[in-house]
Amino acid sequence: MSEVKIAAETRTEFGKGAARRIRRDNKVPGVLYGHGSEPLHLTLPGHELLLALRTPNVLIALDIDGKGNELAIPKAVQRDPLKGFLEHVDLLLVKRGEKVNVEIPVHTEGELAAGGNLLEHVLNALPVEAEATHIPESVTVSVEGLEAGASVLAKDITLPKGVSLAVEADTVVLQVLAAQAEEPSAEGAEGVEGTEA
Repeated sequence: MSEVKIAAETRTEFGKGAARRIRRDNKVPGVLYGHGSEPLHLTLPGHELLLALRTPNVLIALDIDGKGNELAIPKAVQRDPLKGFLEHVDLLLVKRGEKVNVEIPVHTEGELAAGGNLLEHVLNALPVEAEATHIPESVTVSVEGLEAGASVLAKDITLPKGVSLAVEADTVVLQVLAAQAEEPSAEGAEGVEGTEA
């Protein structure tokens, strides 16, 4: 997993007005939490942060006020619901070798068995525990030839070395649903009810 270096500044202004001023300068307000330390309020460069957050669970090396690097992973990202720009980010302080709980995207490959069945992603992301500097970007699951009624459980997914499940092993991640038959017409349903009476 690659590290993304980002220069950050501590901030002393808080509130909506201060946040608006920060965003006007194409920067993003954020907070760095973790390891029992006081939350550290930061200002981060908007464009660099946006690019970094394209990678799920990206490892960010923060150079805070030019005093050296702190490692962090994104914990919560708030975006403008209409325009999509970053409004705020919460970062979790991590150390090399430390295990963290994260969710990694689940990708599928292969074709289902013939018959027009549907694949349902019960979980779009799989909760796992991994070393902070070796978080996988995603896991890929083969659905080749799966038929209606088949399920893929968390324990069926092959994880990279050093990564373990942070969810019950029997949790359903994917399931194959039978193709829907056309619903009977309303008249037909009424006729059936009438015969039961």
